Amino acid sequence: MNRGAPIVVGVDGSAPALSAVRWAAREAVLRTRPLHLLSVMPVEADTFGGAVKLGAPRFPDQRTVGRERLSAARSEALLSAATLGDRELQIVDRLRFGNGVEALLDESRTAAMLVVGSHGLNQFADAILGSVSAAVVLHSNVPVAVIRNVPKSKQPQMSGPIVVGIDGTENSEPAIAEAFETASLHGVELTAVHAWSDSDLTTVFRSDPDGVSLDWDTISTAEHAVLAERLAGWREEYPDVAVRCVVVRDNPARQLEIESKSAQLVLVGRRGRGGFSSMLLGSTSRRLMHTVSCPLLIVSSPTRQKDQNK
Repeated sequence: MNRGAPIVVGVDGSAPALSAVRWAAREAVLRTRPLHLLSVMPVEADTFGGAVKLGAPRFPDQRTVGRERLSAARSEALLSAATLGDRELQIVDRLRFGNGVEALLDESRTAAMLVVGSHGLNQFADAILGSVSAAVVLHSNVPVAVIRNVPKSKQPQMSGPIVVGIDGTENSEPAIAEAFETASLHGVELTAVHAWSDSDLTTVFRSDPDGVSLDWDTISTAEHAVLAERLAGWREEYPDVAVRCVVVRDNPARQLEIESKSAQLVLVGRRGRGGFSSMLLGSTSRRLMHTVSCPLLIVSSPTRQKDQNK
């Protein structure tokens, strides 16, 4: 990944968007990356698609509104970065016109990460598949952070561990890598969650394909081993990160929701097998976008990353 690639955050003037700016600013400082503030206005200047002139008293100039939003976001970003001490934050303001989702995805081509608020000015729209956050998560080839519950800049910083969901397959690897790096940068514990109740256990325990008399203690021991194997190399690479392992026979999303109550960030992959396995929008990741009690970082799958590098 290009170490100079920016963190891009969507700015729409809403409170959740400013929460996203605060979070993104701190991450940009910790990761020594530029922060790009992106405001996307639906129409250019005071026209509707360039076809109809709109009266200024009723329809404020879109360029002016966009610049005001960027100015407010810049101030918030600088205040947030200042809480980390005397560390430099490079900020770039970007004002575009058109569709917000398309603009964010276009910016993602050269970005390290996209950051969006949990909902924007149109909160009703955010409840459906076509919302900005949902659509960006679905189509982005870079990690997407969906932000909620970030304190204002003058309040205490978020605390708690970094939580990562692990399904036991290679599809978890990008999320695990991101989780270890983030925990190391923040100097906090990493909680690794492996919830296996939705896994296809018959593929492992073929002696009882109907699952009638499975030995759950044996299965639990095997699932602990799966998690330990996935973490082994990363623990060696990040010896400074303390890891707490959580292996449960439970629904993955429900267990991650529980862990999110005391966490500062939850990370998941977008694809996998079984319960973590359908990490496509509309399953676990979609549920977590609306239910976790802290920021959520959804990391693209190996398949999409390979496609991006072609």
